[in-house]
Amino acid sequence: MDFLSPRAQEHEPLEDAFHQELLDRLSLPAFSRLLGLVTEEVRLDYCRMRLPYVPQHEQPFGVIHGGAIASLIDSAVIGAIFSRLPQLPRKLATIDLHVHYLRPLAEADAIAEAWVRRRGNSIIFLAVEVRDSEGSVVAHGELSYAISAAPGTT
Repeated sequence: MDFLSPRAQEHEPLEDAFHQELLDRLSLPAFSRLLGLVTEEVRLDYCRMRLPYVPQHEQPFGVIHGGAIASLIDSAVIGAIFSRLPQLPRKLATIDLHVHYLRPLAEADAIAEAWVRRRGNSIIFLAVEVRDSEGSVVAHGELSYAISAAPGTT
């Protein structure tokens, strides 16, 4: 999925400098680096992130561990959330995370596309689809996040 997906086309591109700032910001968290997550694109209310295949992500039966996929889902939404925030929020936390595993993923990258369903004043609702490199959906996630504005903003 190295092309502009139909889902991405539904969202406006960001200004180049802000896009690069978000890509840099999203590469910082230690847990993301531990998993090897790569943010590929951020647009308004949208983010595409990849979990590259490594054998360490497999569970004993040779498929990618569900926890690795859930972590990808929970991480991919951050870019979509930040895409409309000029400053980091004071607080951002997962309230709710539901994952539906639709098919096993073996020896392949997982590519997540995350988008905002609705932004409230203090809660953001999001959805994520995870696909394999052939484009088949392997998992779907629904999330809600609590957010507090950055100090000095309303």
